[in-house]
Order: sequence, then C-alpha cells, then structure tokens
Amino acid sequence: MQNSRYQLTWLGHATFKLQTPRGKKILIDPWVQGNPACPADQKKIDQLDMMLVTHAHFDHIGDAVTIARETHPQHVVSIVELGNWLQSKGVENIVSFNKGGTIDLSEFRATMVHADHSCGISDGDQTLYGGEAVGYVLRFDSGLCLYFAGDTNVFGDMRIIGELYHPQVAILPIGDFYTMGPHEACYATGLLGVQAVIPAHYATFPVLTGRPSTLRAELDRVGLSHVEVAEMHPGQTIA
Repeated sequence: MQNSRYQLTWLGHATFKLQTPRGKKILIDPWVQGNPACPADQKKIDQLDMMLVTHAHFDHIGDAVTIARETHPQHVVSIVELGNWLQSKGVENIVSFNKGGTIDLSEFRATMVHADHSCGISDGDQTLYGGEAVGYVLRFDSGLCLYFAGDTNVFGDMRIIGELYHPQVAILPIGDFYTMGPHEACYATGLLGVQAVIPAHYATFPVLTGRPSTLRAELDRVGLSHVEVAEMHPGQTIA
C-alpha cells in the first residue's frame, strides 16, 4: 500500500475500510457494533459506496443489513446464496455472483475466488445455508492488486491466484483455531508471491492466538525476509 493514494483502515478482527484515490469508500466484512476490537469512534459508518462480504458468519456480516440500509451503497457484493438472504432482509443493490467470476465496479474489478472455510447464516434460531466462503481479488485501474482472503486455511490453489492475478498485497487471517495460523499463513505467502501481508482475524478473542510477530519469524525462517508484514492496530489507517 505504500507510496499510493489508497487509504486502508483496519476496524479490528476481519473488517476493513478502503478509500480509493477517487474517494470511493469500500467496506469489507461489516462487523463493527458488536466487534470488541473496533474502536468506539469507528463504529458508525456514515457514508459507503460499496460493501463486499466474504461469508455469512456473524463476525463478518453482523452489521451488513443495518449499514446497507443506512448508507445505501451502490453495490453490495457477495456469493449468490448470501446475496439472496441479504435481499430478503431489505438490502438493495445486491451484486451476487460466484467463484471465478469478475465484476467491474468502475474503479476496480473484483474477482471472487475460493476460500477454505465453512459458511452458515445465523437467522434467529436457525442456521441457514449461506453459499460458500470466498475471497476477493481487487484489481484497480492504478495497477494495485489486493487479495483479501477472507476466513480460510491455506490451500494449494493460492498459487493459481498468485500466477493469474499477481497481487502485491494480501490480507490474510493468522489467528488460528477458526482459520489458518501464522505457520500456514507463511506458506500461503510463498504460494501467492506477494510483496506484503496485512495480518487479520487475530487477538479479538483469547482463542485466536496467532500474532504478526510469529508470522514474521516464520517468513524469516523460510527465506521470505523480503516480504513486509504490515502489522496494523484497530482504527489505524495506512496509505
């Protein structure tokens, strides 16, 4: 992200805001109100152009319906089944597609890719089928390519993501227990061939024990010392 005009803000856990050079505001995996890692002054989302959702677990869609109703984003992006559910809750401007597909969102193209994770919607006392968990490759007009992995374990086809799209930056979960930990994230970094990793989905709860320092040590151990580990703090913005 360095030397660019993009602004990326970590709202804690797996929720990120991205502002593009043209001022477009993108929210990924909207969970702020119940998110214990989200700073109090970041919990209110006043303006939004696009929302992207990776899967239907509460810590990724907890505020999707409320924020979409309040901010009326131009596009709410998800896999088909989750999009149908969001639409049933009154969310408008749904763009639901599937893995391998690419959509043009004016300033960038979003390609939906695989994630190795479960997916289910908690709706009252029911757990509904929410499609599959996904990641996104975001390719911007400027040449920046950002891979947002969502919740996932490492999988061999991350090498294909690297070879097809050549992302420079990857946002990877490192917390362990519900996703991959630093050891697996290190291997994923090698498959992807990225220049920088932004760790996510760690430290929110005690069970999420993975830490950026451990990822840094793992990368050094396997000869990937050149990869930047961009450790962020909740509420921090990097450009």
